[in-house]
Amino acid sequence: MGYRNLQHCVADLERHGHLRRIDVEVDPHLEMGMMQRRVYAAGGPALFFTKVTGSRFPMLGNLFGTLPRTRFLFRDTLASIERLVDLKLNPMAWLKNPLAYARTLPAATHLLPRNVKNGPILGGQCHIHDLPRLVSWPKDGGAFVTLPQVYSESPLTPGWKKSNLGMYRVQLDGNDYERNREVGIHYQIHRGIGVHHQQAAARGKALPVSVFVGGAPSMSIAAVMPLPEGMPELAFAGVLGGHRIQMVKGASESLIMPAEADFVITGKIYPQDVKPEGPFGDHLGYYSLVHDFPVMKVEKVYHRRDAIWPFTSVGRPPQEDTSFGAFIHELTGALIPTVLPGVCAVHAVDAAGVHPLLLAVGSERYTPYNPLHEPQEILTQANAILGQGQLSLAKYLMIAAREDEHVPDIHDIGAFLEHMLCRVDWKRDLHFQTRTTIDTLDYSGSGLNKGSKVVIAAAGAPVRTLARAVPAEITLPDGFSEPHLCLPGVVAVQGPAWTNERSGRRQLRQLARELNAAQWQEVPLIVLVDDARFVARSLDNFLWAVFTRSDPAWDIDGVDAATAGKHWGCAGPLIIDARIKTHHAPPLEEDPDLVKKVEAKMKALRLVGS
Repeated sequence: MGYRNLQHCVADLERHGHLRRIDVEVDPHLEMGMMQRRVYAAGGPALFFTKVTGSRFPMLGNLFGTLPRTRFLFRDTLASIERLVDLKLNPMAWLKNPLAYARTLPAATHLLPRNVKNGPILGGQCHIHDLPRLVSWPKDGGAFVTLPQVYSESPLTPGWKKSNLGMYRVQLDGNDYERNREVGIHYQIHRGIGVHHQQAAARGKALPVSVFVGGAPSMSIAAVMPLPEGMPELAFAGVLGGHRIQMVKGASESLIMPAEADFVITGKIYPQDVKPEGPFGDHLGYYSLVHDFPVMKVEKVYHRRDAIWPFTSVGRPPQEDTSFGAFIHELTGALIPTVLPGVCAVHAVDAAGVHPLLLAVGSERYTPYNPLHEPQEILTQANAILGQGQLSLAKYLMIAAREDEHVPDIHDIGAFLEHMLCRVDWKRDLHFQTRTTIDTLDYSGSGLNKGSKVVIAAAGAPVRTLARAVPAEITLPDGFSEPHLCLPGVVAVQGPAWTNERSGRRQLRQLARELNAAQWQEVPLIVLVDDARFVARSLDNFLWAVFTRSDPAWDIDGVDAATAGKHWGCAGPLIIDARIKTHHAPPLEEDPDLVKKVEAKMKALRLVGS
């Protein structure tokens, strides 16, 4: 029941036609990631590379590359997970069907890891330079582990019960790292390892850390799960994997490690010990730049004798991590109301880079005896959402009321935006947080982790119809051109290239000041961009360009704007300046010469997507 290791998983996927074995040599420096991204885009199989340039270990890519394949990996346990979620939502459900829910009892026993005296992970040792050196994008600062499971325990209460398992970026070489002796651990804000690091630093002690790679596929999913406070990821991995996770200790190790892992890098993070990490082509579609992050002093590198190195390659969404997000939503979406009372659904929009745009549906129950005219309770729920774990990193939060007629499914993004724009009153429904934290990977703000947020809340009957074409009568100021309809009621306008902050702010203010509100009555939202045709070409282009390239407090203006009691709003269209700014990180671009080489190799191999 379930895969206990990656070897069984690979064999089973190959047997069922879900995996393609690549027996020609492939270079993990740029070539392999480029190949994996193309196979992912085509909905192709998992890829097992048996001949890896520069390493004796085979590599496995695109394992979670489609949602159906991800479901297939956990087909033996999904029903048990669903029943456990049902019991969480309705603890008395077992009374109605005790036989069905009795089958959840064996699954519950898988919550507890099991200590063993020996395991395949202890079969061999190597050095960092022996590991596959995956470099996904041309400007990456070195080789990275892209599917790591970083394990730590609370120094105050050691043991797996207070442990954290997270997928934090690991840089194996490059920059100033000492060869074979140091690796970078890039963890962002709101991550569990940060609590453990702080606890160790407060005591003046080093924090033992292990990086697991491979093993049971359920370990990778557990490492990215937004689990309830107090539930260790190891416990969830056992339930999802259908077996207790076997854990073993090396002779001199202070932390346990999965007996079936493929690799484990052990070491310690010392207080205040940081070095430059990055750049790295990240999941927003840009490079995250060089910043100081903790350094792990490497002690040992364990591997099993038949070890496989799993990897992914991220970039502008959708990528393989999109399947992660969709699968996690299937597992946890129903639990949202138990964590956030009154909130019916939440959707972090992958095409916008996840954290930049969050959509939500809440409840309006304050005055059920009155017709619903404006947001009330959903404003309270918006604050709760922005106070909840990684949801707090949202930059744009749009929340609708379920009591309104015909609220679209929250995953129908175009319809949801149309629903909001029909109802929103820009004089009333914008609520800013002007100096706060945002995603570490988002460079639209004023500095690392620094930026702003805006809540857009809409409730009540529609107040306008939305333009289905660019209004014929509109005029634009000099320097602004190419109006294109992106969505009903949304027009992209091409503006001058951003050269510096002073002129950029002046151009935005000029556009807002000189537009005639009467000409734009059916266009509540204008986006100022560098390439209006590109932004209007698809919904994904619109979402990516607008929400990854704007900071609400600085890049929002509006026609007929005014401030009343420190509340800012506008009577005419809202304008979001989504031009590329000089402080933004560069977007990811592939080497065109290498593209030709890789696509020729894929054609010769008859790979999907070639």
